[in-house]
Parts: sequence; C-alpha cells; structure tokens
Amino acid sequence: MKKVEVVAAIIYFESEILCVQRPKNKHDYISEKFEFPGGKIEVGETQKEALKRELVEELNIATDIKSLFLTVVHKYPDFELTMHSYICEVQSKELTLNEHIAKEWLSLNELKKLDWAAADIPIVDKLIMNG
Repeated sequence: MKKVEVVAAIIYFESEILCVQRPKNKHDYISEKFEFPGGKIEVGETQKEALKRELVEELNIATDIKSLFLTVVHKYPDFELTMHSYICEVQSKELTLNEHIAKEWLSLNELKKLDWAAADIPIVDKLIMNG
C-alpha cells in the first residue's frame, strides 16, 4: 500500500479555527470533505518548511507555527496517510482559496457540524477534548 506523509495546520485566529473543504475527487471518501490545510512533505524539507510552503500555495497566508499537536496514521482504501498536525496562529482572516472550494472559521464547539475527512477526525476530537 502506498504511504504518504503530510503536514496539516490547525490555524487559529483568536478563538476560531480554519476549516477548508476539498474539491471533488475521484476518491469518494475524501471528495468535498473538510480538512485542515496542508500537504505533502517534499524531499529535503522539514515538516515546518513544508507546512509554510503549502499554506502559501493553498491559501496565500503566512502563519506562526507554534507546536506539533498530533500525528495521525490513517489507512484509506488506496493509501496510508501519516499526517503531522501543528497548532498555528494568524494575525488576520485574509486568505485566498487556491485549491479548496470553501472555508469556515469555527469555534471548537462548532467543529463537529462539518463532514470531515476521516484522517482529520482524530484531530477534531482531540481539539474538542482539550478544549
């Protein structure tokens, strides 16, 4: 099974968290699901370097990356995903959706209302539990 290693950002603006919606995908299990933004780590990049690059590519934003929050290993039908999530902060909600079809800024108690990608659910659960 193909293994993919990615980074994801839990982006806070004050008490709200950025949630972004994936576009349609050939894989139903991730098509139009919500996720934390991020992406694949390129050869030679650290996790934080990859996260900074991905956030500029996907959202045109610069974030203050604080700390590693949770690493999730999830087996999807076609690949195994290892996702390192980081707590991040931004100074404004200004961003551009270059790859996603929608965004929401939600408080912790609103996160469960979204249809999340399976690998992101443990992060949502831990955020709420730590709330």
